[in-house]
Amino acid sequence: MTMPPSKIQLDFDRISALSSDEAWNHNSHYAAFLLNQLPATSELEALEIGCGTGSFARLLAPRFRRVLGLDLSPGMIERAKEQSRSHGNIDFRLADATQYEFPPEHFGCVASIATLHHLPLEAMLQKMKGTLKAGGTLLVLDLFQAESIMDFSTSLLAVPVNMLLELVKNGRTRESAEARAAWTEHGRSDVYLPLSQVRQSCERILPGARVRRHLLWRYSIVWKKERGLL
Repeated sequence: MTMPPSKIQLDFDRISALSSDEAWNHNSHYAAFLLNQLPATSELEALEIGCGTGSFARLLAPRFRRVLGLDLSPGMIERAKEQSRSHGNIDFRLADATQYEFPPEHFGCVASIATLHHLPLEAMLQKMKGTLKAGGTLLVLDLFQAESIMDFSTSLLAVPVNMLLELVKNGRTRESAEARAAWTEHGRSDVYLPLSQVRQSCERILPGARVRRHLLWRYSIVWKKERGLL
């Protein structure tokens, strides 16, 4: 069962006031990997679903003619606009992605980072696929529920690696008490899918998609839309 939109909005309005855009985190760690799946420049537009404070949208901005970032949290959208004033080609909008009417065959890139676990996975993959232009790239980075020996082993290995990276990148090993409390509250009702279910959904909706487990409690989906595919 996905979390109610009102709960997501409340949680991330709270988190938006506590998180630092400059801080390293588990999502930003894989930004370079995601960008490497994209062309260096494109005359097309890009879409990010669940843009948060806009950090990944700002990385997309130099590569695409225009970037549209959607988020359910007014606090996140406000922060995104404040942090992106020097990027004239980014449009941030407060929106529920499940209800938003995406134009068909429009975007050269459709990305979602740590958002799809809040939404009906297959329905959103269908929407992302439908609004992606032929030849475009679909990118997902999200969290998963460990279910296999490899999953649990990777999660265990990630603990000391995470502590080291936090210390090196952020100069500390933990977030502030307020930020930890906000994330803990949000996590009480968060639900993640196992990778086996993610892969099954991709086989049905995104044939040929690459689903990869990453060290820091994340997985990725990379899919190129072939021409002639609806």
